[in-house]
Amino acid sequence: MKTETHPDYLPIVFRDLASGATFLTRSTVTSQKTIEWEDGNTYPVIDVEISSESHPFYTGKQRIMDSAGRVEKFNSRYKGFGK
Repeated sequence: MKTETHPDYLPIVFRDLASGATFLTRSTVTSQKTIEWEDGNTYPVIDVEISSESHPFYTGKQRIMDSAGRVEKFNSRYKGFGK
């Protein structure tokens, strides 16, 4: 295999904004924001809107997430169709 063709996988924390859960893993993504982890080290942190901790497929809980009235906007736009 050629050297220097694969990116470096560095430790990083992913923070789920929906549930507040945090995961320490390795990834090629980087971030300017940092967080102090349980082991006392500081790692870059990436905020994600949904992860396995909050996704209905993994949790088994169905939850309606309405961002800025999108459901109401859709219903008002397509109210007369399909009748």
